[in-house]
Amino acid sequence: MKRAGIIGWPVAHSLSPALHGYWLRELGIDGEMVRLPATPEDFAAEIARVREAGFAGVNVTVPHKEAAFALADSNDEAAQLVGASNLLVFGEDGITGFNTDFYGLMESLRENIGALTSKTVILLGAGGAARGAVLALDMLGAETIHILNRDPARAETLAAMLAPQMPDTELAPGALSDWNDAAFDAALVVNSTSAGMGSNPPLALDLSLLLPDALVCDIVYNPLETPLLKDAVARGLLTIDGLGMLMHQAVPSFEAFFGARPEVTPGLRAALVEALNGR
Repeated sequence: MKRAGIIGWPVAHSLSPALHGYWLRELGIDGEMVRLPATPEDFAAEIARVREAGFAGVNVTVPHKEAAFALADSNDEAAQLVGASNLLVFGEDGITGFNTDFYGLMESLRENIGALTSKTVILLGAGGAARGAVLALDMLGAETIHILNRDPARAETLAAMLAPQMPDTELAPGALSDWNDAAFDAALVVNSTSAGMGSNPPLALDLSLLLPDALVCDIVYNPLETPLLKDAVARGLLTIDGLGMLMHQAVPSFEAFFGARPEVTPGLRAALVEALNGR
């Protein structure tokens, strides 16, 4: 049996076992994806343990993505650009880190909105998830990305770090209080924060300032309809939930772990929605 894991703290909420399990059954592969709870202090030891146990690799979720990048013997270009890895593949020559978060968001947005050429985007947050989001938005052709964060200094740091790699995209850092000035011409809003997830309070934003045809995307998938998306739907705006990003980012992970490239299908989404509703 081929084995892989999803490591995080906490990780009990992760849909990765259900997601990979669906593909394993669909493709007739003898394998499993297991949850690996690990505190930041235990992260390196847990990676060593599962590698010794013969795991093919692990997906990495919060709060370990930057630690995974540092632990890897080498990292792909996307991981190097954002300084975070959400996929570790174990090989004879060491551990290789990859960032597939940007790919997941990029493909989810491409399905729903297509290219972002000449478009203005608002990105909420400046943490690890925001790094991959900036890369995805840049690759889709966004002209301007407003990076708005509670602490504007973090947004400024993120913009300064990524701007040299993105000469054709304007990165405009600011505070959440800059929303009113940025919203009027935004074609897309992406929430990369954990606001509205679990007991976290939602962001207080006036969505009425957005264009009537603007899209609102939340990378959170549990709950599937966050307070931000509920507000957007109530105002007649199109929305993109976090399930698309989750499914697409898992495609290269599954291929690395189990040796076959799966497809994102309506059947997969239905199975994951059912798993979410069953909790």
